[in-house]
Amino acid sequence: MDALLSTVHQYVSTETLVALTVLSIIFFVGSLIAIPLILVRLPADFFDIRVPRPWMQNHHPVLRLIGHLVKNAIGAVFLFAGFLMLFLPGQGILTMLIGVSMLDFPGKRKLEAKIIGQPTVLNAINGVRKKFGKPPLIMAPDP
Repeated sequence: MDALLSTVHQYVSTETLVALTVLSIIFFVGSLIAIPLILVRLPADFFDIRVPRPWMQNHHPVLRLIGHLVKNAIGAVFLFAGFLMLFLPGQGILTMLIGVSMLDFPGKRKLEAKIIGQPTVLNAINGVRKKFGKPPLIMAPDP
């Protein structure tokens, strides 16, 4: 064990290891709190590709642009944090899914539906929603 620790210290400083440990704990606790809150607040038809999802449609164009920029920046942070959680403690896949949901790119809704439509993911999300008394997610039937 000492040999492994001395090898790690050759490449990474103690301060960096402490910082990574603190970040890991923050991401883990944050994901345990944020993920269920986000999943419970989603409308049941949020991932149904048949239902349009206009965002800030009735706002001034400048506010809408700023809103989209902020939403995409937050989505990128969630996506990056979810990627890190694949290697660190936390709910990586769900965090990445929330990040993807916040980003704007062509084909996003179909990608979301495909990911959410996986039985394991859908059952996990619906299990969280059931604990909070929310209806299960509605998915479009396969064509």
